[in-house]
Order: sequence, then C-alpha cells, then structure tokens
Amino acid sequence: MQDLNLIVIFARVVEAGSFSEAARRMNISRSAVSKAVAKLETGLDAQLLNRSTRHLSLTEAGTALTEHCFRILEEAEEAERAVNSLQAKPRGLLKVSASVAFGTLHIAPALADFLAKYPEIRLDLTITDRPVDLIEEGYDVLIRVTSEPDLNLVARKLAPVHRKLCATPQYFQKQGVPLTPGDLIQHNCLDYTLSGEQGHWRFTGPDGVISVPVSGTLRINDDDALSQAVLAGLGIALLPTFTVGKYIQRKQLQAVLSEYIPVERYVYACYLPSRHFPVKVRSFIDFLSARIGTVPYWDLS
Repeated sequence: MQDLNLIVIFARVVEAGSFSEAARRMNISRSAVSKAVAKLETGLDAQLLNRSTRHLSLTEAGTALTEHCFRILEEAEEAERAVNSLQAKPRGLLKVSASVAFGTLHIAPALADFLAKYPEIRLDLTITDRPVDLIEEGYDVLIRVTSEPDLNLVARKLAPVHRKLCATPQYFQKQGVPLTPGDLIQHNCLDYTLSGEQGHWRFTGPDGVISVPVSGTLRINDDDALSQAVLAGLGIALLPTFTVGKYIQRKQLQAVLSEYIPVERYVYACYLPSRHFPVKVRSFIDFLSARIGTVPYWDLS
C-alpha cells in the first residue's frame, strides 16, 4: 500500500501538467513535489512520467495509475465534504446512555424539544445504571450521577445533586419530626440500596461527619421508585431533589435536617477526549445545561 499523500501529489502533477504548477497550487516547494513523485515511482518500481525540460508525459504505468488516482481523490474529497457537513451542523446518529432515575425523569422528557431543535439528529437513548464503555459500545455521551467521574473521560458538570431527608406531612404528624440525625433511630428509614450507605446514613453537622444507624421495612435500588414509597406515607428517605423536588414544591413531601446534608455528587455529561469535539455532542450537552439552568429547575422554590 503506497502513501496516499504521494498519490495525491502525483495526481496534482498530472492535473497541473508540471511540477512547478502543482507545487504552486498545493503551496509546497517544487523539490518536495519532485521527491514525492520519485518516491512513488520507487515504491511501485515503475516509471510514471517521462520528463523533459519543457514537457511531462505519462508512461503506460502512469496512465494506468492516473485513472485510479483521480477516483481516490474524488472519494477523499467526498469523505471530507461529508465530515465537514457533520461538523458544520448537528446531524447524524447520537448515542446516549443515562442513569435510570435521572434519565427517566429529566432526559426522556427533554428529547422532543431537542429533536425539534435539531431535526437532522437521530437519537439512540439507553437508560441503565450498569457501567458503560463508550469505545466498545459506541456511545457518544454518558449522563451519570456520581462523585467521581471516570478519569479517562471528559466530564462536564450539569448540576449539583442535593439530597433531602423527606417524608409526607402526614407521616411526620404521626411519627414526629426528627430534630437531629440521632432521632432517625426512631423512624422507619427506607434505604436506597445503590448508595453504599445501607444501614448507616452520613450527615455533616457542627461536630463534623456523623454516621447514624438506621433501619426500616423497605430497600429499593431506584431513586424514583423509592420516592413513590415515601409519597405513599411508608416512611422517611434520603433522596435527591431531582426525584423529589417537585413534590417538595407542591408540599406533598416535607424536607427535614437539610442543614446536615452536604452536596457530594453531581450530574455529569461524560464523553471521550478529542481534539475534534463533535458538534452533535456539544449541541446535546449545551441543550441539557441550558434546560437544567444555573440553579436546577427541580430545586427552585
């Protein structure tokens, strides 16, 4: 396989009719053009051009090669135009993976507006909490809620994840409102099993971080499903506001001990590092960032 750059230079020489004119058109030196053609002839073990002081002519081998060279140039230029069109305007297939609760509640409802804004994009959304490999699985963007995004990816913060300890007003009327984290020992504490905090909830108070042992009648591995159990009055849970913010705003849930709960996680948009950031990826992330807002809409009172 010959160096495609040598083939391009040879084709430009044939097209221009001289080494000097080809060099001028490509903005390189005449000697560079001459060396490239000589190198191509050596690699092919064939003379491609008959040279004289006034004229260039193709040999039989040169004529055979020229037809293929122009076809290669045409394909290369078409490929370049295709790539440039993708970069000039958001279009093509965009493959996204989002975590289950956030993806269901905030990504899926936004897709109609996004696709209306960018009608030349086709979007493939996978909602899952399992680890995803962008390279092997061909994803363009991951939307994840985490405290530590993958160091091999570029991670852009979309929103802080505030958590609230909440229950229904009716639950607190029956069981009492906890005034300190230690009071939770007396409550039916519903656990989110993917938090890594089963059986103990951590809080930050005036004396630093404290861990409170908790117990309850229900454990669930999905934030949104857990919020439904809390809404039903079953107990109290520590939940992100992106699942329960609207219920707190509507007074369906009441938040307590908010001063003890720090921001530990963020919603991130993660993608592979690249010098050429695809415009479709940039458009999607910018769209989500603007939609969520500087203060996330689910945290507005």
